[in-house]
Amino acid sequence: MFVLASKSPRRNELLKKFLIDDFINDSIDIDERKCDKEKHSIIDYVVSIAIEKMKPIIKKYPNDIILTCDTTVYFNDEKLNKPLDEKDAYSMLEKLSNKTHEVYSSYCIAKEGKIIKVGYDVSYVTFNELSKELIKKYIKEKAPFDKAGAYGIQESNEEFPLIKSYKGSYYNIMGLPVEKLKEEFINLKILKK
Repeated sequence: MFVLASKSPRRNELLKKFLIDDFINDSIDIDERKCDKEKHSIIDYVVSIAIEKMKPIIKKYPNDIILTCDTTVYFNDEKLNKPLDEKDAYSMLEKLSNKTHEVYSSYCIAKEGKIIKVGYDVSYVTFNELSKELIKKYIKEKAPFDKAGAYGIQESNEEFPLIKSYKGSYYNIMGLPVEKLKEEFINLKILKK
């Protein structure tokens, strides 16, 4: 059995669409702040969260294949995770306005009770200049409180022109590094070529 340990509807959708069509969804909340040590690089940080998410779930499914992930927006040496409230979301979007930031998505794969692979992908996103009105409207209508950096790339459109351009994997920015995971799954014989 394959287990996706994530509450994210976007990860669920992307895994089903591109990689694994038959899996169960389960997750356990962890305190991500415990992973935030001063000396950690951003890569160490996102990878350590995927590993921390794995620790409780691996005990629950010792005979299965499990995937955990984490996505963090990184800008000016600051980690922008899920916003706490409207004020926090506004502050994040205002910071990202007219600037380029990095999006890191990490993953941890376990099989039969052992972690067999950890990794990450990074993409770069450049925002348009966002007016105060646009930011307020986006927060009110899209409620981006379950998204790192307080936005979803898939919600950038004519009505909400958040994003000017991006480099790297689009799906990584959505929260699942599909291309990297496909490679890993083939190498680990979870998927056939």
